[in-house]
Amino acid sequence: MTAHQESIIDQFTRQAIPFSKLYAHTNQESLYLLIEMASVSDKDTVLDVACGPGIVACAFAAVSSRVTGIDLTPAMIAQAQILAQQKNLTNLSWQEGDIEMLPFADDSFSIVLSRYAFHHFLRPDVVLSEMVRVCRPGGRILIADVAMPPDKVNAYDRIEKLRDPSHTRALTLEELPQLVADANLQNIKLAFYKVELELEQQLAASFPNPGDDNKVRQIFREDIGVDNLGVGAHELGNEIHYAVPIAVIVGEKAKL
Repeated sequence: MTAHQESIIDQFTRQAIPFSKLYAHTNQESLYLLIEMASVSDKDTVLDVACGPGIVACAFAAVSSRVTGIDLTPAMIAQAQILAQQKNLTNLSWQEGDIEMLPFADDSFSIVLSRYAFHHFLRPDVVLSEMVRVCRPGGRILIADVAMPPDKVNAYDRIEKLRDPSHTRALTLEELPQLVADANLQNIKLAFYKVELELEQQLAASFPNPGDDNKVRQIFREDIGVDNLGVGAHELGNEIHYAVPIAVIVGEKAKL
């Protein structure tokens, strides 16, 4: 296991429960958007890559034939199993595994998706290549993740690495479509929304290195009215709120 994988497991073992309860992750409107953009039907078989606590997988399971979730962190898989049981969903299966070497045969799924995970990948092109490999010809690939303006991405990455040491880098608004184009996906659809966050709630669900939480607070305070971070930090009463821009991109794997 690489040092980066160990960092992910360390962070998300501790984050598993608070992560699964954040409204930013469970918001139904954003889940409905993913379902709509993926054109899900009750005939679809779905793979959720880096599925975390199963929030997206369970949403897709309610409208598709079968969903498989794969994640590197056992504690996240445990939370996903609990969520599926709570929702009385039986058409799901879960697997621990490396998303750079997906343990599935070629052309196994009609929809392959990943939400809020690509900024953790050291090699997003490799992960996308694997997603395409296990998708059937004519099937859909969906990615939903942070997409920053090029002039904001370095400042945003700095703050995210302080908050979550397993963060690698956010893709820019130019890089994400190029990544999909390089994978030869077709009939591209693109949508945007923002995830509204409150700083202290986000820090409470994170595990920065000692002292880095105060660095994060200071950077956010200094960014109010400046917006070097690209998230529109502002005060509401005694709280600091901000909004992370998310891009959703869907493409079809070429038919044979």
